[in-house]
Amino acid sequence: MIADNLPQSVLAIGAHPDDLEWLCAGTLAKFAWLGVKVSMAVATDGSAGHQVIPPKELAEIRRAEARKSAEVIGADFYWLGFSDELIFEDIETRLVFAELIRVAKPDLIITHTPVDYHPDHRVVSRLVFDASFTSGLKNIHTETPYHPGVQPLAYLDTITGANFIPTDFVDISATWGTKVQMLSNFQTQIRWLRDHDNVDFFDMIETQAKARGYQCGVAYAEAFTFENVWPRSRPYRLLP
Repeated sequence: MIADNLPQSVLAIGAHPDDLEWLCAGTLAKFAWLGVKVSMAVATDGSAGHQVIPPKELAEIRRAEARKSAEVIGADFYWLGFSDELIFEDIETRLVFAELIRVAKPDLIITHTPVDYHPDHRVVSRLVFDASFTSGLKNIHTETPYHPGVQPLAYLDTITGANFIPTDFVDISATWGTKVQMLSNFQTQIRWLRDHDNVDFFDMIETQAKARGYQCGVAYAEAFTFENVWPRSRPYRLLP
């Protein structure tokens, strides 16, 4: 049963395949376990994230990886398909994001912080902020009717936690195994980070989850901040 203050529906929007799994899979798994409807959306096709696999083939592989990850927790999956590294703010793109929000009908949206390291992350953050206003306006037309209201907006931690000061934590100790299972689908990125950046994918993610856990007194945690502007703020906790 969903607790009184928890949202009924959550939409998480990441710039690339594996962003959501890296930064909030434990939280999304916890939402799903509590009976909250979870939707996972990927904005770009991830086609630039390899030095050997051609872009078109890579995009197809990464879409399949992301879909399999969402299936682990029974989340609805949305693939927007913008070109990796080439997503920009314009009218057409904002309307695509507004349509996504209208289809998913979330009570809470989770996306990248506007001060993230990656330009795609920053663009997606801004698009989500803007489109979540647009989606609630009856006189702005997309294929799906408007979704009333302006949803609370939670921002994800950054990779390694750099330049991010959390205001909220989620204990993911009980869903850590699910997070690892979801991340295990991204074999292209496991190899990419090893070969391109000399990074151990799982060690890096576990180190960050443990560090956030130490900050709030649990084994593993994920960190967030909220966009506390009118009318998005709520007088109660929205995270599980």
